[in-house]
Order: sequence, then C-alpha cells, then structure tokens
Amino acid sequence: MSKTILALVASLMMLVAVVWLLQQSDSRPVGSPSPLSSRGEVQTNSAVEITLFCAASNRAVMEVIRAEYEKLTGRQVAIQYGPSQTLLSQLEVSGVGDLYLPADDSFLTLAGDKGLIEEVLPIANMRCGLVVPKGNPQRLKTLTDVFSKKLRLVQANPEAAAVAKLTKEVTSRIGLWQQLDEATRAYRTTVNDVATDVQLGAADVGIVYDAVVHSYPELEFVAVPELSEAVSTVSIGVVRASRQAAAALHFARYVAARDRGMVHYQSHGFQTLDGDAWADSPELSVFAGSMLRPAIERTIIAFERREGVRVSRIYNGCGILVAQMKSGLEPGPTRTLR
Repeated sequence: MSKTILALVASLMMLVAVVWLLQQSDSRPVGSPSPLSSRGEVQTNSAVEITLFCAASNRAVMEVIRAEYEKLTGRQVAIQYGPSQTLLSQLEVSGVGDLYLPADDSFLTLAGDKGLIEEVLPIANMRCGLVVPKGNPQRLKTLTDVFSKKLRLVQANPEAAAVAKLTKEVTSRIGLWQQLDEATRAYRTTVNDVATDVQLGAADVGIVYDAVVHSYPELEFVAVPELSEAVSTVSIGVVRASRQAAAALHFARYVAARDRGMVHYQSHGFQTLDGDAWADSPELSVFAGSMLRPAIERTIIAFERREGVRVSRIYNGCGILVAQMKSGLEPGPTRTLR
C-alpha cells in the first residue's frame, strides 16, 4: 500500500475519532446535573425543567414562588397539585419526579421509609380549623357548635388529604371523630375544594388549614380548641430517583430560604420556620489533614456536583489547622477532618 493511501486512511480515522468525541461531549442528557466551572460554580442550564409534586393547600404561594424563580433563573418548574397521599402514590408508582411537597411532613416520613426521599428542607406550619363566611354569621367558637347547630359541614378525604388525615387523628384521640364523621355532609378531594364549597354557599362550614383561607377574601378562619393540636409542618423533599438532583435542590433551597420563598409563605398566612439565607451557589470550607487529600478529593467533587455548592479546601497539618481556626480563619461553614 502506498504512503499516500496510508496517509488518507490515517486522516479518515482521525476525522472519525474527532466526530465521535464531539458527539460524546454533547451527549449529556437534558436535565442532568449542571456541570461545574473551574471555580466550582454550577452552570445555569435554562433547558432544565424540574417536576414538583405539591399539595393543593400550597398552590397559591407556590405559584408566586415559581414565577419569581423562573424569572430569576430562566429554569422551568413543572408542578402537579393534588392531595398529599395521592401525590405520594403517584411518585411511588411512576418512579419519576424531582421534588415532593406534601401538606404535612408525615407524608415525607412515609416517603423516606419507602426509600423515595433523599433530603428534606422544612418551611412552615399550618393549623387546622374551621372555614366560614366572612364575619362568622353562625358565631362558631368550637367544633361542637357545628354539631349542635346541625350545619352543613364538608371536609377533605382523610384517605387522601393531609388536613383531613390530621383532623381524624386528633379528633379520634379526644373521642369526637365519629360525631364529626356523622355530621359531615360530603368529603371533597382537596382542602381547596372544601373552601370553594363554603365560598359558593354549598356548605355552611368546612375544615381547612388557616393558610388556605388567605386566597379566599370572602371567607374567615376560626381556630377551635378541639383542633388546637392539629398542626402540620410543611417541608419539601428531594426525590432520590431525580436525574437532576442539583437542579432540584437548587429550587428546594430557594423555596426554603428565609429571604426568598419563606417571605411569600409568611405573606400567605403560614407560620414560617428558621431558614438559611439564599445563595445561588453556597460556599463552605473544609479543613483537612494533608494526608487525607487523596482519599477525600473525589468525594468533595462529587458533593459539589450533587449539592450545587462550592467547597474551599484547606489542607495542612492538624495542629496548624486548629491554630488557623483559632486565629479566625473560618471563611464559611467549616468542617475539620482528622
């Protein structure tokens, strides 16, 4: 074979190899965790769309947060609303989704027991009570007032909705569930359906969360002593099966940040909990003994990608590290490895 032919063959093989490498570099599926820059920053990928399974009771506040987040980041958030138990069943059966926000964190505990949830970020509390027309025309003060006045009562389905599940648990403990069940004219799919019935005059009173009434100016929330212990904690969980965990966690942190999502939760009548300040890419420092560097470097890189954070590594002798920290060298949340 001539040298010319050999050269052509070699050139062709090199071209094929280059094309193959280019294809491989572009083969990362849309929605996978965003790559890190040389400084460890998460690169925004506007093509990413995360999916949130969200309790219907949080719909009003979540729509505000979603709009703000999408405008700020260019990322898309697809939200499916419904009863907490129904959403959990869908998550379990489908095996897809990125985030789960039920109306009560007992559902996140169930999801965790099933191996469906990786991380949980607490957000706020909601109280169960009565919803009535503005001005409380029936002058209701207790749950037993509803029974004695034979009012048309509606509530959500205890087998599907967190508000009704919690109501049943609390009233069962004090011996009122059977009477409440008998007084209930109808069971609705979601807590929002209950509020709508009262708003339209299809019911005199319903059982809802206090935060839900914020979206219904014609209605009023009445706290009753029988339901004083019926308080739900709202938290958001990252789904273990998520294929874009970093992007999912980014939105979850935004929702749970005290100066971002929690601001809207508070304005919508929720009792917010303590949260971190928002940071697009949180930064933390790891002080580690020099001998540990080969063992932990890959883990730190994987952690940066999974969590969407930047980690500053400071390797040195343990005694030197302790002295540096005592002198004030703590540029962020710090961990010391020995």
